[in-house]
Formats: sequence, structure tokens, C-alpha cells
Amino acid sequence: MGKDILSLQPARLWQHFYDLTQIPRPSKKERKAVDFVAAFGRQLGLFTDVDAAGNVLIRKPATKGMEGRRTVILQAHLDMVPQKNSDTAHDFERDPIDAYISGEFVRAHGTTLGADNGVGVAAAMAVLEAADVEHPNIEALFTIDEETGMSGALAMQPGWLQGDILLNLDSEDEGELCVGCAGGLDGSFGADYDQQDVAADSAAFELSITGLKGGHSGVDIALGRANANKLAARVLRRLTDICGVQLVSLEGGNLRNAIPREAFATIVVPKATLETLDAVKREVAELAKAIANEYAGVEDIQKMKITLEPANAPGKAMQPAPQDRLLNAILACPDGVVRMSDAIPGLVETSTNLAIVRIGEGKMSASCLLRSSVDSAKAYLSECMKAAFSLAGVTSRFTGGYPGWKPNPSSAILNVMRDLYEKMFGAAPYVRAIHAGLECGLLGGKYPNLDMISFGPTILNPHSPDERVEISSVEKWWSFLLATLKNTPDAG
Repeated sequence: MGKDILSLQPARLWQHFYDLTQIPRPSKKERKAVDFVAAFGRQLGLFTDVDAAGNVLIRKPATKGMEGRRTVILQAHLDMVPQKNSDTAHDFERDPIDAYISGEFVRAHGTTLGADNGVGVAAAMAVLEAADVEHPNIEALFTIDEETGMSGALAMQPGWLQGDILLNLDSEDEGELCVGCAGGLDGSFGADYDQQDVAADSAAFELSITGLKGGHSGVDIALGRANANKLAARVLRRLTDICGVQLVSLEGGNLRNAIPREAFATIVVPKATLETLDAVKREVAELAKAIANEYAGVEDIQKMKITLEPANAPGKAMQPAPQDRLLNAILACPDGVVRMSDAIPGLVETSTNLAIVRIGEGKMSASCLLRSSVDSAKAYLSECMKAAFSLAGVTSRFTGGYPGWKPNPSSAILNVMRDLYEKMFGAAPYVRAIHAGLECGLLGGKYPNLDMISFGPTILNPHSPDERVEISSVEKWWSFLLATLKNTPDAG
């Protein structure tokens, strides 16, 4: 499966993208992709180096007549977000991605596609391979682990790169030139709690929340999509207050940079009678209806499901006091857009995503990703989250902070690309900053003289199984990339 995409243009780019779909490369498990790209560079006879972290650097000399232009770094990341539907059997560490053409898009069967950032990697490989493309000296930089902490970019040593201009190939809206991004911070929360034996007259159920859209926790956060972890806590809070249920376990989300689409909880109803069981079912049905009404404008209500099914009786459940505290903490924890930018209309300044929650067998853990283009706002948000969880006796830890990327209004490559795009396509590109993490912030900190732009084809619903890349945008973006390389500024 997937070979039908080899019929698409530009052929070289789609060939390399197809090859990448056959290589398992979830974040932190992308070693096969590192070896693949490094072998590719060496087979071409180009300078190829792999640093201690696993980042790959390949250099290609300028074509004839382009030697006096500024050196361009083409940068993309090798890892992909491993998300799948609950009914899809797929092992991201072993199985290839099953990509296919669906109308105007390429997508995957039941999983993320990996167009983020596989299309960027494929484009850089196609430039390295091409004998018919005019370009200055090229450095192709392929980083690892962008999606779960940017540890590849973070580990890079100054002095490795020689280029003056960096073209980050990791944006997701064709026709846009990104000139800035938010910084980020990982939040981790944990606690132990007391359990008690489940009474013999109890009935057990599994509460399932499925069919949410999810999406990228930065790009899509302003869309107001439902967070499965927050919905689960809301339903569980109501069932606790009205019906006295006990929580056995809760599991929602699995990636800190993806809005959680699913959550599953096991509960018990003490002293189960027809009356109490009817009350539990009624409350779930009423809440499901109310929540569907609230999110009718942003979620697919036909797919969004909140269900209750009988389950096997467990041996232990959470004691009432810690259950109250933990549910209250999850409900109180900030989530979603916290503040919009005053400087740039329509841009989210600060947000957070309660991405992962795990409760069971006496332990609770949660993870989130905080984003902001203002460092002090990001720090304040971490204090708010710490305060909410500390009231429940939950400890907080914040790590992996990375800086944002401040726009450069004097960018020479921006002026070239803006004029070139309008000349080629008859419309001005949209120049903006985004509320998402790009490696440009980290790379710019290590190489402060870099002139940077991020751009890419149109990729919808990244970080979810609905991820798809618009075929026509890839060809248009590719032609723009080649024109940009041909028109880069002179050195000196």
C-alpha cells in the first residue's frame, strides 16, 4: 500500500517521502531514519556528518555561477508524532505508515501521516539529489526529536553550521511565511494516593470518551476543541457528587503536544441498585448531550462519543478524599488559550494543553506543554498550574524550556521571498508568527546571525490520525523553494 503516491509530482520529493513512510520514526525512536538519511548523503558523495545527538548534516556545493551567494541551510526534523485511532492496529516502532491518495490529499489509514515533517525532509533530500536545480552552497540539517522536546536542536554545538540563511521546512500553510514562534515548557505532575477494597455489592463500568478531533496543541489550540482529559474529569466529578462513584483508573492522551482525543476511566458504583445504576446512566447521558451541544461548532458530533459500558469488578478503588482532590485539581488546571497577543491580532500569546493523565494503582501522573511568546507569561502560567495541583498534594516539575523566535523586520531573505512569491503567484504571501514551537528559536540562540524563514505546504490536522497534506500545495511550495534558492542574496 502507499505506492500510489509515487505517481505524484514532483516525483523526486514524493519518492523520498514514500521511502520515509516505510521507516518507523516516532520521536526518540528515529535511529533508522538517521541512518537512512546519512547513508543517502554518503551515496551522493557529499560531506555527511552525524553529531552525538543524532542530528545529520549534509553539505552540497553551489551550482556553477551561484558560488557568490549566501549559504542556505535547509532544515527539517526526522521524527513524527505517533498517533492512531483506538481501533487501528499499528506499532509505530515497527510498522510502516500506510499512506494513500484521498481526493486532493495524501493521508494515512488510521494513523498520523508523518507529513509533519516528512515532506520537509523529502524536499531537502530532493534538492541534495537534483542535478538540474540552481542553488548556492547548501547545508541540509536533519534534526531529531523535535516533537517531544527539541532535544536534537538543543544538543547541537555552535560552530557546526556554516550557513547564513536558514529555511525551516516545517510550516503547515502554503502561502504563509513564518517569521516567529512561541517558546515552550514541559510540565509534569505526580502523586501517590490511598486505595480501599471494592465492596462486594458494587458494579463496575468503563467510561469512554472518543471521537474528538484533537490536533496540534499549538496550531489548533485557538480552535477551542474539546480536551478528553478535561471532559473525563467533568463527568467523573458529576458522577462522584450525584451518585457517589469511586474511581479505579483514568487514562487519557498520550503525547504532550497533541490535544487529547480519547480518555477511558474505570469506575465502581457502591451499593449498586437499580435506582443507583439508572442514576449513573442518566447522568452520563445528560452530560453527553450537554457537552455535544457545547462543542457542536468545533467537534464532529456524530463521531464524538461519551459512553458507559459494564466492566469487570476490580479489587481496589481510590479512597473518596484523594479522589475529590485529584478530580478538582484536573478541573482547576488551566487548559487552552490563556491570553491572546496584544501586538499581533489573532495570534495566541500564551496557552497550555493538559495532554496526558494517568491514574491507577495508587499513582497519579499528568503532563502538559505550556507555550508563550512572552517568557514571563510562560513562567506565570507554570505557577498557576503548580498552585492548582499543589492544593491536591500533587508535586510539579517544569523542564525542557526552549525560547521563542523573535521576528526580524530587517530580514533580507524575507524581502526576497515576499517579492518572489507575489511575482510567481500574483498574490502577497501572509507573513506571520505562529503559536507553535519551531526549532528556529533554539537554532537562532546558538547562531544569532542566522536570517530565518519557515514555510511549507498545507498540512491539515497534524498530530492526529486526520493528518493530511494537500497535493497541489506540495508542488506549488516546491517550485517556490527552488525559485528561492535561485534568488538568494549575494554574500558579503
